Amino acid sequence: MPEAATVRAVIGDSEFDRDTAVTLREPGVYDTDLSAGWTIISAVNGGYLLAVLGRALADALPHADPFTISAHYLTASQPGPAVVRTNVVRTGRTLSTGQASLFQYDDQGREAERIRVLASYGDLDSLPEDVRTTAEPPAFPPMDQCFGPEDGPAPVDGSSAIADRLMLKLDPSTLGWALGAPSGKGEMRAWFGLADGRDADPLSLLLAVDALPPTAFEIGLSGWVPTVELTVHVRCRPAPGPLRVSITTRNLAGGFLEEDAEVWDSADRLVAQSRQLARARLG
Repeated sequence: MPEAATVRAVIGDSEFDRDTAVTLREPGVYDTDLSAGWTIISAVNGGYLLAVLGRALADALPHADPFTISAHYLTASQPGPAVVRTNVVRTGRTLSTGQASLFQYDDQGREAERIRVLASYGDLDSLPEDVRTTAEPPAFPPMDQCFGPEDGPAPVDGSSAIADRLMLKLDPSTLGWALGAPSGKGEMRAWFGLADGRDADPLSLLLAVDALPPTAFEIGLSGWVPTVELTVHVRCRPAPGPLRVSITTRNLAGGFLEEDAEVWDSADRLVAQSRQLARARLG
């Protein structure tokens, strides 16, 4: 008897789309509900949060695709209700620029700003096809020679809900930390997708750059590595199929490190780049 066809989620109708949805309350103001499904321990993933704000700006601005978006993470976000307030800074023929902030209430019932972003949006489909680059796709083992969370020990319940929503297959050469023997190189590479089969789009690229284990693990550190600032450049609309994400850290100093990420699609195109500054927990 033939196997039933696998049902894949599609862009616009997937868990990611539902969990990043925003509802217009009044011009420039959107209500949202941050899902606990995108947390690590109790922390809401920074890339998921950026996608929520990115979706609000896509609605508020006359252009739909993020070209560059920079976020400052001010206070820790919690699963639950939130409000996004947007402001149109400038609109032009090819680019429009806006600001957005996400707010929640703190334990004292006061409104607290969690994240503030500044972004420029455009139309990725209107870009010329001319590419002149020295960038090369990262060398990856085939997916069946890489390892995901399901290949390791069972996690503590609730410790990493986001892992259930991702398809991650990590390059074995960047997994020394999982075996108690970090390489010291500050590198992390993985095949990346959404667990329900939804293909990537510009908004999910904002998640992809921040979804791998921290490079700090391969430097020999452990524990949470909170993001201070994250800037993402979306270069083109990704082709269907799994992505390859490569992240490197070259400098840990003063308790802070940078992470530079590249995201490549199935057509060997560099579709997104990012840099973030993160705080490392030393000692």
